[in-house]
Amino acid sequence: MTYSIIGTGAIGGYYGGRLMKAGRQVRFLLHSDYDYVKEHGLQIDSCDGSFHLDNVEAYSNTQDMPMSDVVIVCLKTTNNHLLKQMLTPIIGKDTIVVLIQNGIGVEADLQQQFPALHIVAGLAFICSGKVGPGHVSHQCYGSINLGNFSCPDADFNALLSDMQHAGIEAAAVPYAEARWKKAVWNMPFNGMTVALNTSTDLLLKNPATRQLIYDQMMEVVGAAQALGVTGLDASFADKMMVTTDAMVPYSPSMKLDFDFHRPMEIEYLYLRPIREAAKVGYCMPKLAMLAAQLQFIQEKNCM
Repeated sequence: MTYSIIGTGAIGGYYGGRLMKAGRQVRFLLHSDYDYVKEHGLQIDSCDGSFHLDNVEAYSNTQDMPMSDVVIVCLKTTNNHLLKQMLTPIIGKDTIVVLIQNGIGVEADLQQQFPALHIVAGLAFICSGKVGPGHVSHQCYGSINLGNFSCPDADFNALLSDMQHAGIEAAAVPYAEARWKKAVWNMPFNGMTVALNTSTDLLLKNPATRQLIYDQMMEVVGAAQALGVTGLDASFADKMMVTTDAMVPYSPSMKLDFDFHRPMEIEYLYLRPIREAAKVGYCMPKLAMLAAQLQFIQEKNCM
């Protein structure tokens, strides 16, 4: 299958780079890095083995891109209002769109815009950052769970096989389970690193904030269970705590957005899941308070 990466940053650069290295045809959409990557290619520094990619198919807009079998969207959800315009030139009736994005509800909203589109959720568990033009630093982890939202099984399995062949630890997970499992980590750590202006390791070293992080995780687990999601219980929250203890000190994507005075992904990461849980009578008081703090911080930070 052929691939297009929409948003060639820390995540798109890494997964797209892996696919290209494995021999797949991959087209990369870039903005500020376009001229650099066109001339110099992509450099992936990885804990699993670094590599450089020459002769990268780089594009500065989707109007010039051919249609692809798979489009992998790695944009922040704050840019999702641009997706209809960006995707229209590069999708056909059988194109798969993989949303490697944070939050709850992104697939449903895209399906409303493209009712016949084949959509897959991509939930990446990775510590990766863009450290320069065309330069990605992959620090640790790198697995991705794929949740089938509206894709034919044969096409979904072909996508999964391609990723595994590229050396990506990819697994098929029921859609709702995949989305809410990612939220168990994302909702506490993204917001708390911003609210307290810190990193993941320091949050867990302090007993008070460690307990608060765990309580927030359990609110997400409770919300998922109230919504009928299976395969998610306290043992997963315990696993996420252990996993994060083993991570290098890390600033999640929302913390980086805060640091660089960019809009934060509050809607899909916080407000949408809190609303969905409230529809079935489940309240998330600690995370609702965190969401309110983030809204205040964002207004002040982006002035």
